[in-house]
Amino acid sequence: MSIQICLLDSALSELFAQATESGHLTLADRYGLLAALLQAESLTDEERSVIDRMLYAIMRGRLRAVDDISVVQPQPSLSTKN
Repeated sequence: MSIQICLLDSALSELFAQATESGHLTLADRYGLLAALLQAESLTDEERSVIDRMLYAIMRGRLRAVDDISVVQPQPSLSTKN
């Protein structure tokens, strides 16, 4: 169980950074938040604060909940055609 909690710690901070940068909270992101909230008794104050900030940003319109699975866009191929 401690491995799962450690993964959750880094996942929440990464999720917050990615959502803040993109302005979108994807379906996968929302499932990640749900997983974190289901383990609410093991969340630290900082993790609760991150979740609260994301939910507040959605309420205020700074983040949009989108139905995309991911906001990662494919990079163009670096190979050149001759």
